[in-house]
Amino acid sequence: MPNLSNDARQSAPISLACMRRLFARPARVNGSQFLRREISGRMFERLALIRANPHMLLDAGCGEGDDLLALHQTFPASARLGVDASFAMLDVARRRLAQSQSAMRRFLADWFGQGRFGPDVALLACADFASVPLSQSSVDLVWSNLALHWHPQPDRVFAEWRRILRADGLLMFSSFGPDTFRQLRHAFAAVGEDHVVLPFVDLHDLGDMLVEAGFATPVMDMETLNITYSSVNKLLDDVRAFGGNPLLTRKTGLTGRKRWQAFSDALESQRGPDGKLMLSIEIVYGHAFRPASRALASDESIIQLNLRRD
Repeated sequence: MPNLSNDARQSAPISLACMRRLFARPARVNGSQFLRREISGRMFERLALIRANPHMLLDAGCGEGDDLLALHQTFPASARLGVDASFAMLDVARRRLAQSQSAMRRFLADWFGQGRFGPDVALLACADFASVPLSQSSVDLVWSNLALHWHPQPDRVFAEWRRILRADGLLMFSSFGPDTFRQLRHAFAAVGEDHVVLPFVDLHDLGDMLVEAGFATPVMDMETLNITYSSVNKLLDDVRAFGGNPLLTRKTGLTGRKRWQAFSDALESQRGPDGKLMLSIEIVYGHAFRPASRALASDESIIQLNLRRD
């Protein structure tokens, strides 16, 4: 994990190295695919209400590449770059994109004849969200689906995304909010284990970070999804599939059978009248534009005020 300057703000003491290890086995996170696809669909519904025609777009946290495929369907003429911190996830994305490209080229060749269509390839890069290998003002759309909460410094990420966006470029993202996994947090607290679940960032704080990074009039909203389970083990399997625990302060596990049983009992005590266990997922959605630079009159100047919030 990089050293943080005194004025840098952490959303949580997340280890980026640990996060990369957690996503190093794509099969491990397959169980959470249903949630990412659901949230992706809801993001596209929001995108449909915004006028956008990007020449170049970036999927930050592209994972297995599903959103890159969906973005191509929405913007078939756009160049695409997928960035992820996991080489293994990018390898899955590379294979999926290659298969999709091959199938599309065969379809076009059957209908229109060979040789009339050039290759359509999405570029992929392994990189930190806060240090994207792109030049300034080179992207028209930054898209990020359920990835931002894995970075310890979302304020730095927003600043980087603004850097690479062109004037009037669009940022659209989703992230876990602080009410995510609240049932798990309560169960850990019952056995004296605090700070085990990530303290996800509130939408108001994310909105403030967007403004401070230089985005114009961010639009933020949230919703809570409740997933029900029959067993504690299945609930915990899904939590691990959602990413697990990349905190520097994490323990390797609950020590001792009695402590594990107490934790399991604390979860069992939360069963509803229907006998089901519930896991809450708070989803924060945000979109904002990088404003165009305003030309100043000869007698105007800009003074930046950094006000301390007590």
